[in-house]
Amino acid sequence: MSERDDIGRILVSEEPLVPSSGFAARVLEAVEEAAAEPPPLPFPWGRFTLAVIATFVSVTSGLWLLLRMDLSPVVAALTGVWPELGYAAAMILVTLAMLYAPRLRVAARRRTLLRGAAPWSAPRARRRA
Repeated sequence: MSERDDIGRILVSEEPLVPSSGFAARVLEAVEEAAAEPPPLPFPWGRFTLAVIATFVSVTSGLWLLLRMDLSPVVAALTGVWPELGYAAAMILVTLAMLYAPRLRVAARRRTLLRGAAPWSAPRARRRA
C-alpha cells in the first residue's frame, strides 16, 4: 500500500514539472536537422503508367497471336507422348521437392531454436504481492 500512497502524494503535489537541462536545445537541434533534410523523391507516376500500358499491350498482343495460331500440328505431335511428358513432369517435381527439403529442415530448426532461446517464450514467474 505504500506504493499507492507514494503515487497519490506525487499526483497531488503541485510542484511544477521542469524539463531536464538541455532538453529544449536538443529538441531544437532535432527540428533543425529534420528541416535541413531534402524532401523525399516523388513517385514516378509517368514511368509507372507507361509500364502498365506496355504490359497491357504486350499481354493483349500475345493473346491475340496465340488465338490466331493453328495449334493442331502441335497437339497431334504431343498426343503420342503424353505418358512420357507426365513422367518427366513428375520427375521434375520430385527433384524440386528434394532440392527444397533441406531448406525446410533448416528453417524448422531455426524456428525451434529461436522459439526456445527467446526470453519472451519462457514462462514468467508470478509475482507475489
